[in-house]
Amino acid sequence: MHLEGSCHCGAVRFSLEAHSPVPFMHCHCSICRKTAGSGGYAINLGGDAASLKVRGRKHLRVYHAVLREPGRRSTRSPAGRHFCGECGSALWLWDPRWPELVHPHASAIDTPLPRPPEVVEAALDYAPSWVDVPKGRGHVQCGTWPSESLEAWHKRHGVRSA
Repeated sequence: MHLEGSCHCGAVRFSLEAHSPVPFMHCHCSICRKTAGSGGYAINLGGDAASLKVRGRKHLRVYHAVLREPGRRSTRSPAGRHFCGECGSALWLWDPRWPELVHPHASAIDTPLPRPPEVVEAALDYAPSWVDVPKGRGHVQCGTWPSESLEAWHKRHGVRSA
């Protein structure tokens, strides 16, 4: 599926092809919450990194989050969270450990997206008490990260496009 996206101010516009265009996860970790805002979560999609085309690249900025885990030394994530340097809109994440993938935020996509048949509520161990976490049918609760991959989730639900 062809996806078009942009930041709020329009300085950055991008497009890419996605085999998994259905949003599948609300991430409640502090990194997503603090860098992407929204209701305390970011929604993740999967796209073909080789197909990513960007206009307004000079306005892009990249943030590599500091990973802080109890009992471990803080480290800088290799994953780059791309955002607009003009308006601050979160756009996509790219990680060199999986170079063939790019993960645009659904909030940055302008193309109409399908409604997910199920949403994974991930990183609930990190969600602040003020976040109203959706529960019940259609919501899978995970204290940390789901064991099922993005690709496997899309295949299981029959929402992976060709």
